Amino acid sequence: MMAGQVIAERYELGRRLGVGGMSTVHLAMDRRLERQVAIKLLAEHLAEDAQFVTRFRREALSVARLVHPNIVQVFDFGIDDESGSHFIVMEYVQGRSGAELLREEGSLPVPDTLSIVTQACRGLDYAHRSGVVHRDVKPGNLLRGEDGTVKLADFGIAKALHEESSITQVGSVLGTAAYLAPEQAHGEPAGPPADIYALGVVTYQVLSGRLPYEAASLTELALKQQTDVPVRLDHVVPGVTPELAGAVQKALSLEPRDRYATAEELRQALVDGARGIGDPPTSATVMLTPATGQTRMAAPVQREPRPPRSEPVTVAPPVRRPPREREREAPPHAASPGGYAPARGRPEPRRRRGLGRLLLLLVLLAAIGAGAVAYLSTSDDPQTVQLRKVVYDDVQQSVDAMKQLVQDNTR
Repeated sequence: MMAGQVIAERYELGRRLGVGGMSTVHLAMDRRLERQVAIKLLAEHLAEDAQFVTRFRREALSVARLVHPNIVQVFDFGIDDESGSHFIVMEYVQGRSGAELLREEGSLPVPDTLSIVTQACRGLDYAHRSGVVHRDVKPGNLLRGEDGTVKLADFGIAKALHEESSITQVGSVLGTAAYLAPEQAHGEPAGPPADIYALGVVTYQVLSGRLPYEAASLTELALKQQTDVPVRLDHVVPGVTPELAGAVQKALSLEPRDRYATAEELRQALVDGARGIGDPPTSATVMLTPATGQTRMAAPVQREPRPPRSEPVTVAPPVRRPPREREREAPPHAASPGGYAPARGRPEPRRRRGLGRLLLLLVLLAAIGAGAVAYLSTSDDPQTVQLRKVVYDDVQQSVDAMKQLVQDNTR
């Protein structure tokens, strides 16, 4: 389709606003209402698929019922009889998309990111409560107007929850690969948790300027989602609190039940996290993966608690040291008749030693006196004093015997 062509005899095409794998978006003029609109033309190869066209029309009807300040309004849809093109006419938002902001600025500060994401949360929460899942949330579908209002666009591949349709074949995957939830990457049905996961990826990318998982294919993405852990935002982005990083990490949980139950809960968690309210991320270590050279977070090691002891603790008795050499060589001390044993090395009282010496002196004097009397009694001349030779051995034996007697009785 070229600029200047008229679709359905009403919408005059203008410049092209964007190109996707499923459609091309043009700026157009609604001749009837005289206003600018955005018109999406379905790709020709998809227009030939009758099943896809049927789903496209059903979902266009569902999205047309969504009227919310943070959702791009759908005005009209149909098929052009002349060209055979299927189209959807939407509200035109004059401003820039999130993808354009990332290309121009690389990343956004926390206040600007929260302004974009929280408004997208309000739009998603309304859509989910209305029974519609977007299934293609990405920066290119978040449009920020010149007044700062953010609108969620491109529900073209959304699926109404109340539609029990088997048009989507098993194993087919819709949406941009980098923003697909793990269940989508495995070909499972996508519900509101998939949109919450995708918005978590958008938040991570807008804050850091990079995707949490860099993958070139669905297979590689699914593998990295199962094995790698994104780097904590508070470790790489100044101004991001641990609580805000924790809120984003919860939105990126692998299991849908571990994410936020609603988009409104995610919005409140992001606002609180920026204020330092909430739980920080569970991962705590930044490491470098050797295969890709990219940084990643390693989950903390979960240590199993030690089992309680089933048997009492046995304490070994103290070891007795052998006595010292001096103690073994010292002679034992005999106990007194009263049961008292004097202390080793204690000197005897002076009183006992003096009494022993006195008795010994008296014994010697008595022996000498007895020898003198015997000598005098045998002398013939009483006027003459004669000394009698006394045998020394006899006296010495007597002295020794008396000394031993004194010692035995005065010990």
